[in-house]
Amino acid sequence: MHTMIGVIGGSGLYQIDGLEGATWVSLATPWGAPSDDILVGRLAGVPIAFLPRHGRGHVHSPSTVPYRANIDAMKRLGVTDLVAVSACGSFREDLAPGDFVLVDQFIDRTFGRENSFFGRGCVAHVSLAYPTCPRLSAICHRAAMAQGVRAHMGGTYLAMEGPQFSTLAESRMYRDTMGCDVIGMTGMPEAKLAREAELCYASVAMVTDYDSWHPEHGEVDIAAIIATLGANAAHARDLIARLPALLGAAREPCPHGCDHALEHAIMTAPEARDAGLVARLDAVAGRVLG
Repeated sequence: MHTMIGVIGGSGLYQIDGLEGATWVSLATPWGAPSDDILVGRLAGVPIAFLPRHGRGHVHSPSTVPYRANIDAMKRLGVTDLVAVSACGSFREDLAPGDFVLVDQFIDRTFGRENSFFGRGCVAHVSLAYPTCPRLSAICHRAAMAQGVRAHMGGTYLAMEGPQFSTLAESRMYRDTMGCDVIGMTGMPEAKLAREAELCYASVAMVTDYDSWHPEHGEVDIAAIIATLGANAAHARDLIARLPALLGAAREPCPHGCDHALEHAIMTAPEARDAGLVARLDAVAGRVLG
């Protein structure tokens, strides 16, 4: 099996440079159109697919991102390792603007999004105890550190609905009561869907601000965030450029089982499965549904 890297770019990261044979591909999925066309090419001989999560020009809000279509499209193209890059706020003094956090846990407080490929007619329950791939996360951490970015291995990401930023009371609750490290608007249901699609998934959260809890920083400063986004995006592109050498062209089975997450997850008996839903799951779950 061969490695194919997928990258979903967040706020500030709408393209990547230096791809060999780069072309923007329009792809349809059973879940609708992805956020944008997908940039497909090669980096150091390894195939890569890049999708701007909000679309070029930033046309999707966090709540309107077509998460199911995005993940399906990556799986359909043959992606094995999916790196999700996103902007985030920090709840910790030592997670400063410009730092990267390799997220290993989520608390999902979104409420207006389709968060599963499965449902009536084909029910599945995947394990999400460890929602990101430790192997891929460690590789992303190495890639960030190699270029001098202050990167932190592990952190809990509070996924909020948005599009507004937190109130001061919410920010304090997420930090002091819930013990979260960073906050963002796009980590969920993306991580859930990647697990259902049996993709190794890493979340690279790029800190832009201290949300609203910090007594010396006050409320979120949009102008400061935009300035930090530019620097973070440049570092993210450098991180991506280092991934082919670290991952390698040959793909071994995931030691943490991400690529077999559906092995015992589907509960609906074969004779009771909805044929229409099963057909829509051809890319995501074709390995187990046949």
